[in-house]
Amino acid sequence: MAESERSVRRSGDELLPEHSVLSLEEYLAMQRSIGNETRFRVLNALVEAGPQSASELRDRLDVESNVLHYHLDELVDVGLVENRKRKEPDTDGLYSYYRATSLGEGILDHGVRELMAREWDAIEEYS
Repeated sequence: MAESERSVRRSGDELLPEHSVLSLEEYLAMQRSIGNETRFRVLNALVEAGPQSASELRDRLDVESNVLHYHLDELVDVGLVENRKRKEPDTDGLYSYYRATSLGEGILDHGVRELMAREWDAIEEYS
């Protein structure tokens, strides 16, 4: 699709491709979700350090367990984080851990973090 066609489509009602995987509402829900500082920090920690249990995240971010679980649930609900379970070799139960989804990594890398990186670049360039 030519650039002029894309700009025409975006100026109208159809901001997304005809067969978009997600709706506009779902994209906006993701964006709203990381607009909260705690959820941003949780997602950032998962992208930076990889999959972690809730207790590892709690210790890393110094957040109360109930607050952390509330925000983890919000991130899971919008599809930015997934809760995985695996069996640990030395236990009989399941071990629950959280990891960023590809959408979570994408919205973080090409959203707020990109803007922050641009600010650092501007400071270096003009200092």
